[in-house]
Amino acid sequence: MQREKIYLRMKDPKEAREIFFGRFNPEPIVEAEEIPVHESPGRMTAEPVFARISSPSHHCAAMDGIAVLARDTYGATERNPKRLTMGKEATWINTGQVLPGGKNAVIMSEKLNQIDDETIEIFSSAFPWQNVRKVGEDFVATELLFPQNHRIRPADLGTLIGGGAFRVKVRRRPRVVIIPTGSELVNLTTLPDPSYLKAGKIIESNSSVLSSLIRECGAEPIVEDIVEDRSERVREGLLKAVDSGHDLVIIIAGSSAGKRDYTARVIEDIGELLVHGVTIMPGKPTVLGGVRGKPVIGIPGYPVSAYIAFNEFVRPLLYRLQGSATPKRASVRVAVSRDVPSKLGLEEFIRVNIGRVGERLVAVPLPRAAGSTTTLSRAEGIIRIPSFSEGMVAGEGTDAELLVEPEDISNTIVVIGSHDITLDILSDEIRRKARGIRIASGNVGSLGGLLALGKEIAHMCGCHLLDTQTGEYNISYIQKYLKGIPVHVFNLVTREQGLIIQRGNPKGVKGIGDLTGGSITFVNRQPGSGTRILLDYKLEEMGIDPASIHGYENEEYTHMNVAVAVLNGMADVGLGIMAAARALDLDFIPIVKEQYDLVIPTPFVDDPKIKSLLTVARSREFRQRVKGLGGYNPAKSGNLWKVV
Repeated sequence: MQREKIYLRMKDPKEAREIFFGRFNPEPIVEAEEIPVHESPGRMTAEPVFARISSPSHHCAAMDGIAVLARDTYGATERNPKRLTMGKEATWINTGQVLPGGKNAVIMSEKLNQIDDETIEIFSSAFPWQNVRKVGEDFVATELLFPQNHRIRPADLGTLIGGGAFRVKVRRRPRVVIIPTGSELVNLTTLPDPSYLKAGKIIESNSSVLSSLIRECGAEPIVEDIVEDRSERVREGLLKAVDSGHDLVIIIAGSSAGKRDYTARVIEDIGELLVHGVTIMPGKPTVLGGVRGKPVIGIPGYPVSAYIAFNEFVRPLLYRLQGSATPKRASVRVAVSRDVPSKLGLEEFIRVNIGRVGERLVAVPLPRAAGSTTTLSRAEGIIRIPSFSEGMVAGEGTDAELLVEPEDISNTIVVIGSHDITLDILSDEIRRKARGIRIASGNVGSLGGLLALGKEIAHMCGCHLLDTQTGEYNISYIQKYLKGIPVHVFNLVTREQGLIIQRGNPKGVKGIGDLTGGSITFVNRQPGSGTRILLDYKLEEMGIDPASIHGYENEEYTHMNVAVAVLNGMADVGLGIMAAARALDLDFIPIVKEQYDLVIPTPFVDDPKIKSLLTVARSREFRQRVKGLGGYNPAKSGNLWKVV
């Protein structure tokens, strides 16, 4: 019964905003504080700021030269120059110096001919106030410098200081109380070292992320101690926060439908529960309410959900409290690099990398897990899939909200295809050696990468497709799927593929033939990947029916995900590369050495970004790092293998 009540209030994001801001549509904060002018950038003026002194406060030279009385120069020409006596009719002066009494013009030094220490020759007359900054030329004492409700910018400091406004009255920043909840959470300040983290415990990081976002909005975060998962503790913490005189309370976690998620019911018990659940993903469990007249927002505990919920509800409220509109982020038109299915009824926020491929921008979707912090740290943009849509197809156009500067995406190389750990090394090396260039990888398998090249939504494809008839890698597939598209094929590495098994090989696996019988759980790669093609080839060669392998249908998209599945016991065995096994201290049984190539459409080969990537691939530093991974031979990294 309780579970039905929880989801009775779920709203779409537009309706949720209307309900919340209809109840809490605050007037801008009027409380003011006086602060030193050098601390004022980013703050809103609480009252108009007037100049206390004029700028400049005296007549001064705008050029290096001589100060003169204009009428003493009349009649001077190129053919009939005039001579002035230094110390009497003329005085040396530098830019910014006070104009001597009795003088009203400056003749720049380039227009002078010095005859001797006492005599200067001029070739044209000066007019009054020529090359002179007069008193109040910029502004005059008592003049309005900035009105109230002006957000002070760094460039404004010169005007304020020049006008004698050494202290300014600004509006108090909105104050936001953050309450992290969760008995499993640990404050990072209590850990001498990450190795001290006990099993089942999680380092609390959301409050740090939210604090930074709050400061970015011009507000002040106040982080409370972690509250354990007990309704009375949540209640105590919330009442203390709303009575503290601050403007907004954020409760992190405890907002979904779990047995220990108390936020919604506590808000309902002691205040108003306006919305519990918003049809957005990530961020569905968001709670909107109020207690004792103060807005309270329950933010989901998953990091990406927390970020999305903050942007949708907290960010606009903070700008309203400061009397300004919420700044809009820049957006660009992009084509998605692969199919992106979505669930009807939920507005989904997809994190993407973005790169320019030919004449259009391409968005490469990142993993969608709400708990994956790297999908935020790596993202260059966010695309929204409306609640009425079932998703997008590869190549479809949509708008992406930028999380980076627009020029950054012009330096992105889009690599779509098979996953390999050396691409991460290449990405790191190219950032070190060719500053500004970045790699955006989409792991869709070798075949998916070739199809992406055919759709012109990638610069290159990582590929290791074995032709079971010839034993050659990649070429026959390129000829089949990229007809009419000329490409250059560059070798990246030769690598060991084999069986990734648990440390100590508790199941006694010796080879692929041991996967049958049902006592061993296998984890596979997705159809179209080179690893899957290799496995199916070996099974056919050995006369093994895939249906006889328990877990054959369990699929992962990267070698590291296969290794993780083996490490955590979800599977006993997976097919992958030696480097993935070695990275997680797992055992490995070699099966075959294979060729992993970069397939690049010929028009892109001369692109400076691509040239830089290939140069890095051929570098001694890259090859040494790859060798250190184990199971790789990078002797031909970056070398051209074939033109097809």
